[in-house]
Amino acid sequence: IRLARGFTKRDKIVKFEGCYHGHADSLLVKAGSGAATFDVPDSAGVPSDFARHTLTLPLNDFDALDAVNWREIACAIIEPVPANMGLIPLKPGFLEKLRTMTRDGGALLILDEVMSGFRVAKGGATELYGISGDLTTLGKIIGGGLPVGAFGGRAEIMDCLAPTGPVYQAGTLSGNPLAMAAGIATLEELFKHGNYQKLEQLSASLADELKTIVPGHHARVGSKFCVFFTNTPVVDYVTAKTSDTAKYSRYFHAMLEHGVYLAPSQFEVGFMSLAHTPEDIEATLCAAREAVKAL
Repeated sequence: IRLARGFTKRDKIVKFEGCYHGHADSLLVKAGSGAATFDVPDSAGVPSDFARHTLTLPLNDFDALDAVNWREIACAIIEPVPANMGLIPLKPGFLEKLRTMTRDGGALLILDEVMSGFRVAKGGATELYGISGDLTTLGKIIGGGLPVGAFGGRAEIMDCLAPTGPVYQAGTLSGNPLAMAAGIATLEELFKHGNYQKLEQLSASLADELKTIVPGHHARVGSKFCVFFTNTPVVDYVTAKTSDTAKYSRYFHAMLEHGVYLAPSQFEVGFMSLAHTPEDIEATLCAAREAVKAL
């Protein structure tokens, strides 16, 4: 965010309701009570002045994109595979329109691939959808289980970073050798021939069968999947919140009793991995058949 502001020499940023991008003050902001209001802090300790520079838009709302004066925006940040309010795929054309409007308005597009990078394709959502951001953030999987984060982008933007440019960036543990070694080993394993095809097959075999067992709104993108306990089509934060969290809790505990540990929150997602086997999938499906009886 700082780099985007430094490069564009603008202050305002755009984010999308329900997407999570870490706990920087500028991003812990939620939408105000109406289209004409300033956004408001979403956490204690965040000054209201910070929120004045953040515009929070509803996800998958094309009209909301049209209402923004992009020539005063430094950047828009989005999860190309939103997965912090459950899994909500972007509507066809939404990311393309956001890319066009940011480019035409001189704003940067930041793709937050912390959760989708190397999970939905070798090249992440950027490869899956064929749309590149000006900046991309990565994390989680690239550390092989150790803490690490990374970002990159166009050379002319990255050149603005210190020590070659005026935008400050530094870290005591940046490039930690142990985390780098673990991350490289993980990526080397992922990049072995056929592994992403295998991951897709495993993910589809589980998610497709779960649709026939567990009632609700199901979603999957690559190795990421979830089920919302609602009869309402889930397309944004508001519709995600129609989910019956008490019902999901019963499902979670019933699955746990049958030996399967799911994400404990209705609004988290499941991940398939190369360590899972067809036997693991069948065990999960058997557990689900029993768990739904408790609903």
